[in-house]
Amino acid sequence: MSDIVNLRQFRKQKARDAREKQAGENRILFGRNKAEKEAARTEAHKTERFFEQNRREARKDDEDGGNGAH
Repeated sequence: MSDIVNLRQFRKQKARDAREKQAGENRILFGRNKAEKEAARTEAHKTERFFEQNRREARKDDEDGGNGAH
């Protein structure tokens, strides 16, 4: 004799398996591991800090556009 299978549960399990398979493929194609994410975050933070420290402030006499006409 065959086993009795609830079709609703079978259909849901099949959908879960398909989503898990797709997620696995996406992780391979698009994913980065934790170390790569942290390295990118650190690099972005360093760059932002460098730009912030080296930003030039506008002078009062340079606000007219810098054309030299006073």
